[in-house]
This record gives sequence, structure tokens and C-alpha cells, in this order.
Amino acid sequence: MDLLSIESPAFLKGLTIDELNELSKDVRQFLIENLSRTGGHIGPNLGVVELTIALHRCFNSPQDKILWDVGHQSYVHKILTGRADQFETLRQYKGLCGFPKTAESEHDVWETGHSSTSLSAAMGMAIARDLKKEQSYIVPVIGDGALTGGMALEALNHIGHEKKNMIVILNDNEMSIAPNVGALHSILGRLRTAGKYNWVKDELEALLKKIPAVGGKMAQTAERLKDSLKYLLVSGMFFEELGFTYLGPIDGHSYEELLENLQYAKKTEGPVLLHVLTKKGKGFGPAELDKKGTWHGTGPYKMDTGDLIKPVGQPPAWSALVSETVRKIARTDDRVVAITPAMPVGSKLLGFAEEFPDRMFDVGIAEQHAATVAAGLATQGMKPFLAIYSTFLQRAYDQVVHDICRPNLNVFIGIDRAGLVGADGETHQGVFDIAFLRHIPNMVLMMPKDENEGQHMVNTAVQYDNGPIAMRFPRGNGLGVAMDEKLKEIPIGSWEVLREGTDVAILTFGTTIPMALKAAEVANKQGVSVKVINARFIKPLDEALLLDLLKDNMPILTIEEAVLQGGFGSAVLEFAHDQGFYGHAIDRMGIPDCFIEHGSVNALLEEIGLTEETAVRKLLAMTPKKQKRA
Repeated sequence: MDLLSIESPAFLKGLTIDELNELSKDVRQFLIENLSRTGGHIGPNLGVVELTIALHRCFNSPQDKILWDVGHQSYVHKILTGRADQFETLRQYKGLCGFPKTAESEHDVWETGHSSTSLSAAMGMAIARDLKKEQSYIVPVIGDGALTGGMALEALNHIGHEKKNMIVILNDNEMSIAPNVGALHSILGRLRTAGKYNWVKDELEALLKKIPAVGGKMAQTAERLKDSLKYLLVSGMFFEELGFTYLGPIDGHSYEELLENLQYAKKTEGPVLLHVLTKKGKGFGPAELDKKGTWHGTGPYKMDTGDLIKPVGQPPAWSALVSETVRKIARTDDRVVAITPAMPVGSKLLGFAEEFPDRMFDVGIAEQHAATVAAGLATQGMKPFLAIYSTFLQRAYDQVVHDICRPNLNVFIGIDRAGLVGADGETHQGVFDIAFLRHIPNMVLMMPKDENEGQHMVNTAVQYDNGPIAMRFPRGNGLGVAMDEKLKEIPIGSWEVLREGTDVAILTFGTTIPMALKAAEVANKQGVSVKVINARFIKPLDEALLLDLLKDNMPILTIEEAVLQGGFGSAVLEFAHDQGFYGHAIDRMGIPDCFIEHGSVNALLEEIGLTEETAVRKLLAMTPKKQKRA
């Protein structure tokens, strides 16, 4: 079938089962071919081909609301809703978003970049539907890994209590990004082996109805018998106890089972949970065999071999540099424990887990829990390393404030993917952490200029005994600098002068340092002497060095790959004000007050003006009398 000609899912209504199966093959081939060029979340989407097609056949989107949790499994949905012709631009600048996006299509009714939000959103939609006396189905599709998120459990409890009409699809592929962990995953494992409980239950009810009633006693006995069967066949009946009608588990690649159960769910009053078993990566050998999460999301790859296309001879990834330094320290310090909220692969902690299985804890998609577990460890004299992406740390803000910083506990937070991340877009850009961490008492926040300084900062963080400390580091690879063999500690709050200058100073850190040095060189050729300072400690500031700049009346330009409001530049302005330097020339560069969409990091930096050219222009504007005259 020509997938590029699809305008809406309406055509699915008239297809036979055989034609649906042929469509599945075409969709899988389309995904494998297109994602080999653009990269993307291939594993999750290959697993939901039949499920997505069945949903759009049984329901009428967008009148019926289909919500995808997490949204990286929405590619097939995008194809069926008329966006196949945009897949060559997937996750690229100004191209097709890798997650549901309401601005793209009326069929994208909820934007999900973070896990475990769909059920709460669906409940809100169900309440609105009933208050407005409208008729529609609301169908959140949630992965089994997302159920480890506390928000999803809160929503299940509320939905079951209110008895709202809703069809929750539990897409159970036994993996989220990495293999799932926890008691809920074990419950689902037992449910998978429980057989067709509902069919047996219905047959039992029919049999009981044929027995002549002997007062209320027979009815009570019948109910107890049904309950006994329920607990016998399905361990705990977790979802039914929450108030749901549980259907399944069923084969998520069988149209017969999917269509039959979806029609049954549509006729059922109250909330229904349909448990669907799918195979992540189905139809593409390397992705099907993946057990480590490598094929959850990839860059470009070779279709024939499945080999990932990666540049040769790159410096080590930042995630690997940080985790391996922690691992090195852990060999001589048995207090070191690593914690991750379902990101052992992305945070490159598999090596640590292999060497120290008793000191590595993947707590599932549960960022709040991860932060407070780290706090609990710290109360007992341990040295917890919490490896967490910047975008996911947002979800644990209260725990950082209340459980880590307030009691001033020695927790080391490794903030991965800090700054712009590119293709994953606005839900994943790590640009808010400075603003929401800087104002918390007791917090130390730092970012290294390169991987050598990075390994020393990791050591500094582990050795630090005066409270919480966080280190930001970017997505991608280091600069390829020489690495010291012996780890050292960096004095807390100390900055480093990288280039001397007398006319104007740039204060910056991390990924923007190379750009700042280039801008300084260009400005120097135009007669402006620029001092460049590695402001590696965002909090506390190097007050002595900063005070010297202010006393020397040297204009200051701050540069940060983070939001300007409440960021590092704000800290410098606040310090200058508090010290009485009210009229001092201070300018700032950073992320403006808007969400940054997907695209290459370089394209995004260009769009927002976080560039060498902008820096040069600002430097010259701050020192007009120092420029060379033509």
C-alpha cells in the first residue's frame, strides 16, 4: 500500500484481516527504511504496529481520544493520520516531531515526552466529556514500564474510584527503555501466564445462573466461588481491585484478538484495562533480539546488517566518562552507591552494575522515589550517586528541596543531558535545571569545561562532605583532551581564567566555552582585549574573582546554554546589585523565554542567537571606545 497517500485512518474500516496484515508489513518496512536514515525510536514503534492499526479501526479519531504514553511509540499513529510524507524530516530542524504534538495534527490530543502522564490527562478529558454531556471514547495507551511511575498509579486509583468510562490499553512488551524492574513488573508477569480469566469467569457465571436459587445462601456461595476463581487464576487481581474490568492478556500482534477485545471493551461500563502483549522491535531481527535497550532509540543504521552508523574515533561519551569515574572511585570507597530512574543504559551504568551489583539500583520510572532513596542512603553515611537526565530531574524537584537540600545531605546528583539535546526536542531540552536548583539553599552546582575537568569534578563531588552537590554535563561526546591519571579535588566555588584580557570579561562554563574563546579571538583582532573565565561553579560563585571584575569596572558578558530567567547570568546580576554596583555593564546570552523545539543543536543555537557572532557583537557594543578605528 502507498502509505504516503494516507490522509486519515478512515480507510481502515473497510479492510479485511488479511489486508490489515499486509498493511502491517508495509508499515514495518516503511519504518525500518526511513529510520535507517533519520534514526529514531524504532523498537517501540515496530512493537505497536497492529495495536495502533486496530485502535484506529475501532475508534474514530479525533472525536475519540487516543493518548500515547510515552509518546515515542506514536510513529505508526502519525503514519495513519496522514504524516508519512514527512518522515524524511523526523526529529530534524523544522521537521516532524518524534512525539505527539498538537500543532502537527488534530489527532495528537495529548503531548507526551515524559512517561506516566497519559492516565491523569485521560481522566481530565473523561470528566470534561461527562460534564459537557458528550459521547466519545477515551483511550490512553500506556507502556508497562510507565506503570512504575507514581503518577500513573495515582491516576489508576482515581479512575477506578470514579468509575469513569475509559479504555486503558496496557502495552506490555516487558521493557520500557531498559528491562523493567519492580514488583509491578512481577505482577504483570504473573498476569501474562494467567490465561483467559474473563472467558472462564463468564462461563462460570452462565453455569451458576442455571442452578435454581435456594434463597440468598446459594447466591452468596456463587459469589464466593467466583471470587475464589478470580484469585486462583489471576494473582492479586491488581487492576480489578482498583475498580477496573480487566481483559487479557491478549496477543498484541493478532488482529482477531485485538478487534474482538476492543469491541468488548467498548460495550463495557466503567473503566476497562486491556492488557496487550507485544514484542518490542517486531519484524526487524536486531531490534527483536535486543535485551539491553540498544534499539529503543538509535541514530542511523545499516538496514541489511543492523550495524549502527557512528563516527569512528570519537572521544568518550560524557555519560560514560562520569559513570566510569564513579565506578573507579567505588573500587576504593565502598560507600559509593549508584541509583538511576530506569536509565542504566542511557546513563552508561551497566559496567558499574556488573562490577557492583549490590550497589547499583535501578528504581524504575520513579524519579521522586530515586531522589529520596538517595537521601535515605546519605543519612546512613553512604555516598549516593543519583544519575538522572536534566529533563527528568524536573519531576523530582520537591524531593531535592525537601529531602536532600533541607537536611543538607551528601547526595551527588549527576545531571545528564544538560543543555540542548537536539532531536528529542522541547520535552527533553535540559535547560531549566540551573534556574530550579540555584535558588535552593545548601546546593552546590557545577559544570566542567572538558572531560578531564569532568573526572576531577566527579571526584570532588564524591569527596564533598558538606551537603548536596550536582554536576551538569551535556549529551554527546567529550572534546578529546588528555586525561590526568590521578584524580584531584577542585576547590568549591573556584573559577579559572582561560584567557587574560583587560577590556571586557566573558563568564561562561561547559559547552559554551569553545564558542566564547573563538569570540574573544575575533574581538581581539578588532581591538578589544577579552578575558575569558571558566565559571565552572554556578553556585557558589567565585565571589572574590567576580568582585575584582566589578571593582575594575570591567564590563561582563555571561553565556550559558540554559534559560536566562533565574540562570547563571541572573546570579551575576544579583551579586552585582547586592554589592552596590548598580550601573555596572552586564549583558547576558542564553536560552530565551520559550520552549526550544527539535533539531540539531547547532541549528537551534543559531535560531536563538547563542552564537559566536552574537557574542562578538555584544563584546564590541560593550567596549565602543576600545575598537580599532577604520
